[in-house]
Amino acid sequence: MESNTITITLQLNGSEKQFSVDEEETLLEVIRNRAGLTGTKRGCDSGECGACTVLLDGRPVNSCCVLAVQADGCQVETIEGLGQKSAPHPLQEAFRDAGAIQCGFCTPGMVLTAKALLDKNPDPSREEIREALSGNLCRCTGYAKIEEAVLLGAERLKTAGQAAKGGNRHENL
Repeated sequence: MESNTITITLQLNGSEKQFSVDEEETLLEVIRNRAGLTGTKRGCDSGECGACTVLLDGRPVNSCCVLAVQADGCQVETIEGLGQKSAPHPLQEAFRDAGAIQCGFCTPGMVLTAKALLDKNPDPSREEIREALSGNLCRCTGYAKIEEAVLLGAERLKTAGQAAKGGNRHENL
């Protein structure tokens, strides 16, 4: 049985990209093999570990379980779209500063899942953080430092948001 090739369009990390994909190709395969973005990790291939988590229209999804054709026309954000080496996202810095990274394999999925949580709820409880991250497995750090990193990231994002909104209080004097 032959499969069909279909052209899809993704808003991938803010840029419109077109891909010719097999109808059975996963979003994970397109991201890694066609777009060359290897921050999204292949883990279990069954949606159990969260290593392949990306944001699909702002929602965290296991990209190994999403067919690429299902993402046609959607916004897809990978870890590469979140920040740059010279200017990391506050959440990426929080993970680093809290010591929430050891081998780093789960980190992209954890960070993106945390970002989706903080975009919806900028002041989550520890229980809400645990619930949000329950689909992301880590074999190295345990979860205490990851939870601390999300809380630290939430504080930094609030501070950054207040600075962006308020600016310098004295600039109009």
